Amino acid sequence: MEIRELKIKAAQIRMDLLTIIHRAKTGHTGGSLSNTDILTALYYEIMNIDPAQPKLKNRDRFIASKGHSVESIWCILADKGFFPKEELETYSQFGTRLIGHPNNKVPGIEMNTGALGHGLPISVGMALAAKRDGLSYRVFCLMGDGEQAEGSNWEAAMSGAHYKLDNLIGIIDRNGLQISGTTEEVMGLEPLEDKWAAFGWNVVSIDGNDMESLVKTFREAPTVSGKPTLVIANTVKGKGVSFAENVPAWHHHVPSDEQLATAHAELKASIEQFRNEGLVH
Repeated sequence: MEIRELKIKAAQIRMDLLTIIHRAKTGHTGGSLSNTDILTALYYEIMNIDPAQPKLKNRDRFIASKGHSVESIWCILADKGFFPKEELETYSQFGTRLIGHPNNKVPGIEMNTGALGHGLPISVGMALAAKRDGLSYRVFCLMGDGEQAEGSNWEAAMSGAHYKLDNLIGIIDRNGLQISGTTEEVMGLEPLEDKWAAFGWNVVSIDGNDMESLVKTFREAPTVSGKPTLVIANTVKGKGVSFAENVPAWHHHVPSDEQLATAHAELKASIEQFRNEGLVH
């Protein structure tokens, strides 16, 4: 897809995720909006996946360690055809598969996540298994920045470097906010790049809401031999919706009817702008 098309797709996914959150009256809105560009780049341009064969042996794996921001994932999996798009209407309803965290009963979900700090350790295991089985698949693990306070991430970081897992790409959605405030107020992370580099990772810091940077970075990550890559994706929490951007209260918040209409209008305007850009990769 052209960069312009990926931007349009991300805006459409944002509209969808706001719709399902509004309908369900629950959801982690801010983080889903901030990670949408990351997921769009991965699912529509980078990862080797096939909705018709969700258990393909050599498929790339995606692990959402920040599992609470699942709404963007559900909308993308439905759009890609992993399950019928009509099923989105059941999100967070009684008896649904589409619960408030990733659920591996749904095609395209590798593991249940939600307890923070679990995704990267399992991603290390998956990447190590690929090496030992002689397979070429890659493992992409999306973490939150508040999640970096979990010690299990740093054990996994040591292991990933020790086993030279250059088929492992960790991504931090660095939006600077968590449920109780800014990350630096709750548990300071900086210098975050230096910490991961000291643990033996190839570290790249980019604008995580810039589609061109995301695609370029993910394409180049596999060319670094002998060490895993950590992408610090600097994002805006609530990205794409003016009244939600950088507002801590939107970590878990439901838009009103009026707010949903405003957000959709803003995103439709963004789509028109992207259509006129004509950017190509």
